[in-house]
Amino acid sequence: MICSCRPHSAVEVVAGLWPPHYCLIVQRILASWFGSGLVLGRVRGSDAGSGTVGSLVAFPLGWWLGSAFGWQAQLGAAVAVTLLSLWASRPFAADHADPGWIVIDEAAGTLFAMIGLTLVPAIFAFVVFRVADITKKFPGVGQAERLPGAGGITFDDVIAGLWALGAGWLLQAFL
Repeated sequence: MICSCRPHSAVEVVAGLWPPHYCLIVQRILASWFGSGLVLGRVRGSDAGSGTVGSLVAFPLGWWLGSAFGWQAQLGAAVAVTLLSLWASRPFAADHADPGWIVIDEAAGTLFAMIGLTLVPAIFAFVVFRVADITKKFPGVGQAERLPGAGGITFDDVIAGLWALGAGWLLQAFL
């Protein structure tokens, strides 16, 4: 485990090397995808639509990684953000709830949806991803959301992103 949100020893607390609240702060920042999941709640008083905001913030990152370093970097980032999502959302996952401000899972799904795609198919995949994530009608998406804890928060978006990746690759094959 990277960080348990608790100090490992009294010596670390006394020395100030491991503040007890450090992990929770980092997890909140990552879970909100660097604050993007908090924007609509702050502006409108509702988290509705925050997943799309988080996805829009992740899209340029995915595009840049693919353009600069290739599909391997996109895949690596998608896997890394998925693992971070599982860790960062864990303290905020209660009773199968997926708080609207947690959008790192949407960032992971967006990154999966873009792997190896050119711009037009990537935009198409982004739209398919948002539809799959919002409606939960694609096979496996709704079932994954019912998983307990951080897995339920994260894996529905990863599966939606994989459906979108398939749709993007189909479009790219015909362009």
